[in-house]
Amino acid sequence: MIVFIILCFIVLFGLGIAAHLLASEKKELHPGAEPEKSVVTEVEKIPPQEKWTIKSINQEFTNVKNEINQLNKTEDNPNKSESVKSFFSHVHYAFRLTMQEKEIVTFTILQWTSIAVGYYLWVQMLNWIPAGVWKSAAESHKGGSIADYVLLAWSFVCVGVAAFPLSIFSACIGAVYFLRRQGKPSTIAACLKIVLPKTWCLWVFQWIDGWITVNQILERLPKKNDRRTPAQKALSEALYFAWKLGTIGILPSLITGRGLVESCKQSILVVRHKFKEAAMLRLGYSVLCWVVGITAYIGSIFFFIAFHDLVPRGKEIYGDIYAFYFWAGVPILIAVAIVEMFLRPIYIIASCDIFSNYLEEKQEKVLLPRSPSKNASALVTFLILVIILTVIFLYRCDLGEGFRIPRISL
Repeated sequence: MIVFIILCFIVLFGLGIAAHLLASEKKELHPGAEPEKSVVTEVEKIPPQEKWTIKSINQEFTNVKNEINQLNKTEDNPNKSESVKSFFSHVHYAFRLTMQEKEIVTFTILQWTSIAVGYYLWVQMLNWIPAGVWKSAAESHKGGSIADYVLLAWSFVCVGVAAFPLSIFSACIGAVYFLRRQGKPSTIAACLKIVLPKTWCLWVFQWIDGWITVNQILERLPKKNDRRTPAQKALSEALYFAWKLGTIGILPSLITGRGLVESCKQSILVVRHKFKEAAMLRLGYSVLCWVVGITAYIGSIFFFIAFHDLVPRGKEIYGDIYAFYFWAGVPILIAVAIVEMFLRPIYIIASCDIFSNYLEEKQEKVLLPRSPSKNASALVTFLILVIILTVIFLYRCDLGEGFRIPRISL
């Protein structure tokens, strides 16, 4: 029932946004209604945006990664200690902004909730796959077993479900910054008015970014029979850092009304023009996240030592994979809470500040969307995805053992 309640929460969140969109449309369509006074009025009209497809935007993302990777090879990269100090230099302003605008706290909590939902949705599939299938997959040297493909597809969907609310709440934190920079009042409603027009763009970007992040984290974990050479690992880390650095300007660009294609191109320009500042911010954030991640990994070892009855010992692990990952979520989500509630808001606010300074130096104005888009296709797609997951959950007993909380032997 726990996951079902969580799914209901997601559906209600989606319906809330839908109601907000519909209410906005009705106000605009009603002939006798007076125009609503918005906190984001009197902005310049945003120019037409380039259309994109999944294939074309994937190419844009690849270009971002490759161009910044080449730039990293020619520019002087900051060291880690210098970058961490630079990151902490943004703490004072971010903390002051958070104290003035309490909705940032709300958005950070909702960010963490979105990730927690995605993680425990993913964990459910581990319970539905029989132990015999896990054992067969482990013994298969060729890989590509049925369990591997099913889990891969399920993982991609779970990342997508978590990415939808996560993208909106992350963008809302940036919207708070831009509203305050323009001297306008910041409220949850005002932030949503800015963010919702870019729901599709934000969702696609967050989904791809989340999938890349999850895969990189998994690659870093110690594993048996890891045949990658040190050079291959170094290249993987370099490309990952290039992706993260190259996309530092995409979120603030989307918040200010630009399209996804334009945001990719402008993010590259921001990094080229403000390379040292952007690289120090990204590297400092990465180092601190790495410290939190290592601490969580070590903490999970002590967690299972202290609570050794959570996963039965003395027998094959294949029948207890679900129990292991279920309880591993405790130290994992504690680490995620530290990142999402303390480090990520600073990173988002600082990246928006870098983006704004770049626009000022180029004598360009910060543009904010006037009103929510009437195209709710992203919301409809998200709700359909949630309904599919709900159906899968309701018929879980036909897929495996069904949902259960692992018992603790006392």
